[in-house]
Amino acid sequence: MTGAPNGLGRVLVIGGGIAGMATAIAMSGRGFAVDIVEADPDWKVYGAGLTITGPTLRAFRDLGLLPAIEREGFLVTGQRMFLFNGTLLADQEPPPIAPGLPTAGGIMRPKLHQIMSAEVLARGVNVRLGTTMSDFRQDASAVSVTLSDGTTADYGLVVVADGIYSKTRKMLFKEPAVPTYTGQMSWRVVAPRPSEMTRSEFFFGHANIAGIIPCSQSEVYAFILHPEVTPSRVADADKPAFLRSLLADFGGAMADIREGINAQSAIVQRPFEYALQTEPWHLGRFVLIGDAAHATTPHLASGAGIAVEDGLVLAQELEQEGRSLPLALAAFTKRRFERCKFVVESSVEIGRRQLEGAPPEEIGMRMGKAMHVLAGEI
Repeated sequence: MTGAPNGLGRVLVIGGGIAGMATAIAMSGRGFAVDIVEADPDWKVYGAGLTITGPTLRAFRDLGLLPAIEREGFLVTGQRMFLFNGTLLADQEPPPIAPGLPTAGGIMRPKLHQIMSAEVLARGVNVRLGTTMSDFRQDASAVSVTLSDGTTADYGLVVVADGIYSKTRKMLFKEPAVPTYTGQMSWRVVAPRPSEMTRSEFFFGHANIAGIIPCSQSEVYAFILHPEVTPSRVADADKPAFLRSLLADFGGAMADIREGINAQSAIVQRPFEYALQTEPWHLGRFVLIGDAAHATTPHLASGAGIAVEDGLVLAQELEQEGRSLPLALAAFTKRRFERCKFVVESSVEIGRRQLEGAPPEEIGMRMGKAMHVLAGEI
């Protein structure tokens, strides 16, 4: 096998999403030889926009991608809280969590994918599309992997980053985490950014929670969280009218977005689910990261951030001179488990209190306390 720090050999990453790409970037930057296999032959990303908090910006900074995100996304100067009818409740400008670091921002998911995938390829990572792991055999020295195209290869480590519905997690663990629906349906729609909108806007006091996040100089994404006991899909042709009905009572900028929703609008609907794998996250020469280990709802806007942190921390632990692989993977889980568990459980609890009609002040307090914790070093 190709040489690498601590004689680990080549590393296989299963999944080319945010977690997998962050790991490949972090590890290749430390001298590891990395392959990615991605089931999607087109390597596309689906969705609207992504909110980027201070801790997430810090993670992207440490990965070396902050300049590109600043250029392609939109960095906000604060946030404004409204009642659903457009009455202003608060105008906040929180300080950055580190000197010189932006406070928060947003970026379109496809644009972030372009930034990260370009960096992956620029670093010489071997990416195989339309391919995943179909079988494996591991011993004390390596993992022999059979891929879905029938080829085989040996690896010193396999990083499992194939998402909340991870097939690899089911292959590895006797009691794999099972995705759980929370009772909230998420709707997102892309809209033009008003030139005066430089802060994120959030709307409370209604059964449907909503917000607007600037994601570029020209675009925002609006989200609507809708209570729904049993998740059901709305036909594409019916989505514009359904989404307008969810926003019927809203004022302010959200009313403007509602009036602009039409058949050409980019609308994404998905149920809020979470899954937390119990520790340890490693088995032999396999380790879970990202949503495969700790899929969260987006109430703290931290899912992408903790996925990037996973890649950074895993690379740090693996490059420790003289450390065995079992010790490195144990150290990774020790550093990551409680922090990621906190994100998952806090996010789910905030969603639960929203469903119970908690006042905006309580939701804001819970979010503020959680972000204070996440501002701490990883």
